[in-house]
Amino acid sequence: MAIELNDELIRLRRMADAARARATAGPYSAEAWRPWLEAAAAVHDAVTEHAKATGQNRYEVEKALVTAAKSAEAPPED
Repeated sequence: MAIELNDELIRLRRMADAARARATAGPYSAEAWRPWLEAAAAVHDAVTEHAKATGQNRYEVEKALVTAAKSAEAPPED
C-alpha cells in the first residue's frame, strides 16, 4: 500500500528542515533553536493527525515524508 501524503505535510517538513539548517549553522542558543523545535513539533503533530485520519502507520507516513521532502524541487517556504 502506497503511503498517502499531502502538499501541506511536505511544506511543513521542508520548513522544519530549513529551520534546522539555520539553527545548527551557528553556535547553540535556545533562541536560535526555538523556531526549529516549534517547526519539528508542528510536523510531528501533523504527521500523527494525518496518519490517524487516513488509517496509515505513523512511522511509515513519517518515513515517506522525509523522502518526499528531500526530493521536492521547489525551495522551502519560510
